[in-house]
Amino acid sequence: MNGPEVLKFGGSTFRTHAAYEELAAGLEERVRRGGRPTAVVVSAMQGETEGLRGRLHEVNPRPEDATSAGMLATGDLLSAHLLAAALHRRGRTATVLAGHQLGLTTDNSYLWARVVRTDPAPLRRALAEHEVVVVPGGQAVDAEGRPTWLGKNSSDLSALAVARAVGSGVCEIHSDVDGIYTSDPHLIAGARILPRVSYNMAALMSLYGAKVLHRRAVQLALRHRIEIVLRYNRAPFSAGTTISAEGTQMSAVVFNQRSVVLGYPDDARADAAHNAFHGAGIDTVRLTGRPGVAVVGGYVDVEAVQRRAGVEPGREMGVPVAEVRGSKVTMHLAESGEDALHLAQRLHDGMDFPQPRDAGALAGV
Repeated sequence: MNGPEVLKFGGSTFRTHAAYEELAAGLEERVRRGGRPTAVVVSAMQGETEGLRGRLHEVNPRPEDATSAGMLATGDLLSAHLLAAALHRRGRTATVLAGHQLGLTTDNSYLWARVVRTDPAPLRRALAEHEVVVVPGGQAVDAEGRPTWLGKNSSDLSALAVARAVGSGVCEIHSDVDGIYTSDPHLIAGARILPRVSYNMAALMSLYGAKVLHRRAVQLALRHRIEIVLRYNRAPFSAGTTISAEGTQMSAVVFNQRSVVLGYPDDARADAAHNAFHGAGIDTVRLTGRPGVAVVGGYVDVEAVQRRAGVEPGREMGVPVAEVRGSKVTMHLAESGEDALHLAQRLHDGMDFPQPRDAGALAGV
C-alpha cells in the first residue's frame, strides 16, 4: 500500500497539552517507519466543545445555528494547530487544513450538516507537500462558503470523508476504547470485545447509542468499501475491532445515559417529530408499539428542533436501552440514566456469549 494513511484521534486522546507532544512522537515514528504521507483528523481537547457551548449559552441561551457552528468548531481547530506545533517542534513538515480549505461541501444545515460534494484536490496537494496534514474534525462549508458543523462526535465522519477523498482503503479510528464491545466496557462488567463487526451491525449499534463510532461514518465506509480499524489512542496503540463487509452474528446491549425517549399523544404526532429530527440531520429511532421517538446520544436541543418544525413537544419518558441479538433489536425504557445502567447490566448478564478470542493486538500508532 503506497497511498496516504488516514488516522483519527478523539478528544479523550488530549486530556492535557502534553498529550500533543506524546502523539507527535508516535506519528514521527510512524512516518519514519512507513514513509507514507499521513492525514490525521483530531477532535477538540476533552471537554472543550462543551465548554464552548456553555460560554455561548451564557451570552445567548438560544443562539443562531450559524453562530453555534462557527464557535463549536473552534475547539477542533485549536487541537489541530496544537498537534501541528508539536510536529514542527520535532522537525516534521506538517500543515493544518481547516473546514474552508478542505474541499468538503455540505448542505445548508449548520449544526448537523451532511457532505454533498468532495473535492480531493486540496488534500492531495497538501499531502504531496507535507509529511502530515492535520484536519480538525467536524468542519466543512456550505455552497456559499459559510462554516458548517457535521455534529457532535463527527470527527469519525471527517476521517472517513478524508479517506474517501485521498483514495485510502483503510481508516484507523483511535479512542479510549480499542474496539466495539458487547456493551460499554467503562460501565458494564463483563463486556467483551468483538474482533470483527460488519458495517451494518456497527451502524445499527451506533444508531441505538453505541458511542464508539459515528453512524454516518460507517455508512460512508460501507458505500466506498473503506475498512475501519479501531485502535486504542495510547501506546502501543493496540487494534481491537475491524469493521468491514464481514462479521458474525452478535449480541450486545447498547445504551447512552444522555439519550432520551420522547412520548407523544398519538402516532401521527410521533411521526411528525421523527420527520422533524430527520430533516434537521439528527438520527432518531421511531419506536414500534408506542407513539415515541428515541433521540440518541444527547447534545441535541430537542425543544428547539421541535419548535422550529412546528411540532408539538414530546414528553420525556426515560432513557432507552437496546438489546441487540443479531439483526433483532428490543428497546427497553429506563426511568433515568442510573436506572439505564442497572438495566443494561442485568440484560448483559443474561446473554450467552461465545468464548472470547484474542483479536490480535497490533502495535504502533
